[in-house]
Amino acid sequence: MVKPHPAARAEDAFNAQVARRLGGRGWTHQIFPYTGYGNPRLARVLGRVALGRDGQPGTSPTADEAPVRRGIRVFFAAPVSEVAVSVTFGDATIDTVSDRGGYFDVDLKSHGLQAGWHEATITAGDVEVRAPVQIIGDDIRFGIVSDIDDTCLITMLPRPMLAAYNSFVRQETARRVVPGMAAMYRSLLAHHPGAPIVYVSTGAWNTHAVLTRFLRRHGYPAGALLLTDWGPTESSWFRSGQAHKRAQLRRLATEFPHIRWVLVGDDGQHDPQIYEDFALEHPESVECVAIRQLTPTQQVLSHGHPLSHDDVSGRPQQVPTLEGPDGYALHRLVTWTMRKARSDA
Repeated sequence: MVKPHPAARAEDAFNAQVARRLGGRGWTHQIFPYTGYGNPRLARVLGRVALGRDGQPGTSPTADEAPVRRGIRVFFAAPVSEVAVSVTFGDATIDTVSDRGGYFDVDLKSHGLQAGWHEATITAGDVEVRAPVQIIGDDIRFGIVSDIDDTCLITMLPRPMLAAYNSFVRQETARRVVPGMAAMYRSLLAHHPGAPIVYVSTGAWNTHAVLTRFLRRHGYPAGALLLTDWGPTESSWFRSGQAHKRAQLRRLATEFPHIRWVLVGDDGQHDPQIYEDFALEHPESVECVAIRQLTPTQQVLSHGHPLSHDDVSGRPQQVPTLEGPDGYALHRLVTWTMRKARSDA
């Protein structure tokens, strides 16, 4: 058996020590449920087991209930590994254990539920919570995949100093919203009842509650957030954010072969290249690509120069690629492109 990466072993040892100390102070298991999704045959339910002082379920408060807090209070967690977790959704139940980061990510087959929003029941010992799950019908032909950082909200990732400032110091309410993006998503989904939006980001799972509150507060439609873990893996120091996004896109294409997605991101990191590659692999799954153009200042802060990280201009396009500075401009372009595609069909 291959030994885990030294960084992973060090992280596991640190987490175990923290768990022992907090457990000795009366901290108990909490379950943090994440929004799931699925089709009539299979549902994906995700969450995390961590320690909390009050032992209350780790449900996220609503935007109105959420206190204004420093990012550092929600970024760090005390994960608990190898905790027995049971998930029930409709007619399906599955038992699993939390992984080394406290996470669980399970597929429940033959759940027997129709399209719409439902709740999964998650239990670990005497703790029980509910997780929202959207079942997407086989008759749905449209969906949205959206990045979060610099697409929905402005955080200036991945600059190390600014990233730390945004994540650990600034108040949640200090993050800025990208103009017009929420309105575009609401309009597109209003014209396609039952269609999903899935937020796919390289952001850390620890920020799930913060991001959920921010999106809700600014009128973004509800949908699953597929984030990642910033810690070391079994084989390397850090997880690949690009690999995470590519894997989630491929999974969505497999689970929903009947949906054509509008892929929304920004040109500050690698979204254009990731989306272009996905469109080449699965042209039948992409309606169009919509890229928010960062300002020159944002580009400099993003990667050191004023030009976009992935310039898609001049490349042969498998699907329409649209660019604009905000949601208002992209909304006009996406709407026109979709109408033209329908009229040409």
